[in-house]
Amino acid sequence: MTTPVTPNVEEIDAAAAAAARARVDALTKPLGSLGRLEELAVRLSAIAGRVVDRAYSAKAVLIGAADHGVTEEGVSAYPAEVTPQMVGAFLAGHAAINAIARATGADVYVADFGVRVASAPHPLLIDVAVRRGTENFARAGHAMTNDDVLAALDAGRTALEAVLSRSPYDVIALGDMGIGNTTSAAALIAALTGADASMVTGRGTGVDDARLAHKREVIARALSRLRDPARSIGGASEADKAMAAAASVGGLEIAGLAGAILAAAERRIPIVLDGVIVTAAALLARSIAPNVTGYCIASHRSPEPAHAIALEALGLQPLFDLQLRLGEGSGAALALPFVEAASRMIAEMKTFSEAGVATETDSAQR
Repeated sequence: MTTPVTPNVEEIDAAAAAAARARVDALTKPLGSLGRLEELAVRLSAIAGRVVDRAYSAKAVLIGAADHGVTEEGVSAYPAEVTPQMVGAFLAGHAAINAIARATGADVYVADFGVRVASAPHPLLIDVAVRRGTENFARAGHAMTNDDVLAALDAGRTALEAVLSRSPYDVIALGDMGIGNTTSAAALIAALTGADASMVTGRGTGVDDARLAHKREVIARALSRLRDPARSIGGASEADKAMAAAASVGGLEIAGLAGAILAAAERRIPIVLDGVIVTAAALLARSIAPNVTGYCIASHRSPEPAHAIALEALGLQPLFDLQLRLGEGSGAALALPFVEAASRMIAEMKTFSEAGVATETDSAQR
């Protein structure tokens, strides 16, 4: 099996993290009083390879979009036509992600990795389509080829580079759009973590009980194929196995977002993950470059059951839980002010000695 060239993703910098921790502990506040915001500042420094010394105010949201053949199975409450319609809404600036991004000072871009209906050229659209949608893996037995996965990973890198060519962004938030993609994401997460179909299957766009049961059955059949000993890839690497799983269940935007994650990590840019789709992409990226997780920040915890499983597998603790399940990068965009606040805290606050403020130790010595 052809595998991607392993990206040069270094481990996050432990020395920078230690230096950042020392500075945060010396800032004019009680020790640990800013809680997880302090942890975030330390993580940002470890990602940067130095103690953060400026505000991370340049923020972008990149939405990966693609269509899924499995929608033919009725696994979504919405028809496939909604995917290109929502891409149009993103580009027009009137979707939920646009409103949230304006509130958080972020620019929004859309990468088309494989929407069935191509959009007209637009300054915010990055057309890197590999193919126009995936196969129905419930019937075809696969969503795409291994070459499609490789091409989508490369397209993700191209999309990330296109965003950065617009502006030198400090942080990238990732989102998704693709009717049917919670089915692909749940199946991929199950394949990469060993979870059962019953554990990963959620309501996605809000399907009723009958469709939920059918969706679970579709995922279970796909997992049965993937776990069939006769189809196993003997002696394959973790990357090979993950690539095979992605080819089997999709989707193009999941592989594309994985490529964007790898490219951002190579550049030591913090990556804010959204919900279950983007987190599935992070699992795929980790199978290719294990160090990539250090560059990922989990924004929120979705009610989708596969999301919690994926976050646990990645060892990431989300910043908040607002019961969000929209996608689009909505949760990731809401987390961007936390990133900026953490960067400003460590860069703009003074230490006790810098400010000439007495510490508790100073008072005790008197």
